[in-house]
Amino acid sequence: GAQTTQLLVETPWMTAVLWDRVTLTCQGSGTTGATWYKNGQRWGQEGQDYFTVTESGTYTCDRPGTGLSFPVRVINDRLVLQVPGETLLEGDTVTLRCRG
Repeated sequence: GAQTTQLLVETPWMTAVLWDRVTLTCQGSGTTGATWYKNGQRWGQEGQDYFTVTESGTYTCDRPGTGLSFPVRVINDRLVLQVPGETLLEGDTVTLRCRG
């Protein structure tokens, strides 16, 4: 299959919470150094393969040759319902986590 850029988050949850000190890592073949986007806008972590998030937002990364990653949402709400990061299909058993 085609190579794709992967945006890895240190927790296995689709929505990460800022107070967990979330580290994002951009993985993919192609040139070293990632281009980062926050809320759809090019963002100042240019060339870094990973960093610790200090602001809420929706993050993606890009590597020439493998393209743009799927987004990861990092929020700082008082109460957060988290779902697993893996792909789910109808009928799958899923564990939900409520964080506060």
